[in-house]
Amino acid sequence: MEHLNQTIERTTLSNLVSNEEYCRKVLPFIKPDYFDVKEERVVFEEITNFVDKYKRIPTKISLEIEVETRKDLTDVEHKKIVEIIQTLDSTDVDMEWLVDTTEKFCKDKAIYNAIVDGISIIDGKDKKRSADAIPSILTDALAVCFDNAVGHDYFNDAEKRFDFYHRVEERIPFDLDFFNKITKGGLPQKTLNICLAGTGVGKSLFMCHMAASVLSQGKNVLYITLEMAEERIAERIDANLMNISMEDLHDLPKKMFDDKIAKINAKTNGTLIVKEYPTATAHSAHFRGLIKELAIKKSFKPDMIFVDYLNICASSRLKGATNVNSYTYIKSIAEELRGLAVECNVPIMSATQTTRSGYTSSDLGLEDTSESFGLPATADFMFAIISNEELEALNQIVVKQLKNRYNDPTVNKRFVVGIDRSKMKLYDVENKEQDDLVDSNQEPVFDTTSFGKTISTEGFKT
Repeated sequence: MEHLNQTIERTTLSNLVSNEEYCRKVLPFIKPDYFDVKEERVVFEEITNFVDKYKRIPTKISLEIEVETRKDLTDVEHKKIVEIIQTLDSTDVDMEWLVDTTEKFCKDKAIYNAIVDGISIIDGKDKKRSADAIPSILTDALAVCFDNAVGHDYFNDAEKRFDFYHRVEERIPFDLDFFNKITKGGLPQKTLNICLAGTGVGKSLFMCHMAASVLSQGKNVLYITLEMAEERIAERIDANLMNISMEDLHDLPKKMFDDKIAKINAKTNGTLIVKEYPTATAHSAHFRGLIKELAIKKSFKPDMIFVDYLNICASSRLKGATNVNSYTYIKSIAEELRGLAVECNVPIMSATQTTRSGYTSSDLGLEDTSESFGLPATADFMFAIISNEELEALNQIVVKQLKNRYNDPTVNKRFVVGIDRSKMKLYDVENKEQDDLVDSNQEPVFDTTSFGKTISTEGFKT
């Protein structure tokens, strides 16, 4: 095995100085510590330095000259390095095989080094890192792969583009008709979606309801809470999925509770993970680490992530910053969460508070977003939940579109959704319940589809 590794290492070095295409493809992914022999590691370092500086592959002569200038080598080491350089000859091998073999070599070395690092941490030899770092170290090693994509060629990739236009985009659907209508079937991957509401209106209720809905679809759900305890979030989801009130949930006998959980489990292939962080302490890097840890310990990959809620997250980029205004800080959090959605290839649903004036407002707009207009600028989809005494008496809330990259936000701009706060559930209302909604200075809010008749435009009645 040792001999095989040496052969691969020498083959890699030989092609790095003789094959420009190979060098371009693999050099960014190879690390010096993948080479066991110090002299070979030095040769690789000099190749990397040369390419970085001169943007072309080095000759053997240039490598020898560069090595000559190093002061950290003994005479014996220098002599051996020169001998290695002189043996670097091009080999006539299949390029695809060579790249694949190099990738496997890098992955194997990364995993081996990660295991060694983990043992060193456990034995207490690594004073800089704790055992908590081991899952991340192993995950990074397992994720080693070559990414040689250089972008989209407009003409050569036209066929791919055509296929993209006609591909049905994977989405996470709602169990509420109007939400599906305005999003064209649900939330796409790699998106940030925001619910705006005042205190106590129903931000967490909405997210718990949707988490329960996504779980019922057989999807994996990660629910991150920075406001309520894990048990409180799970309690709300229990009430929703069991279709019983919170009060009745607490009076439920153990046998009946177990039976209901078993029935819910039997109906879905999905998994729900609820993770609590102290308010304002956790940021996207913590969430990323959690996702990696769940992948290792539970083989869990989320299909959708909920963050409850955005305003009480921290920023990984601006941590410890004292002179940062709220606009910049909240915008940074939103950008980090959207970046996480792209990285994990999932939709993220979060929420934000209204401004103080928005608490008592019968209507909400983007200007009512607490602390930052940068948040709606970053979000892909943003909507407000509006409630008042009249709506509460009817067990209803009004949903108002604020921003929508999936569809025209002026169509079905406002609509009514039923709410059962005792069971933590939302539900569709009859079409006639939408008829009192009007939208001032706009085209009719609802079209004349099966969802109901066209609505007047005289003003929003509360």
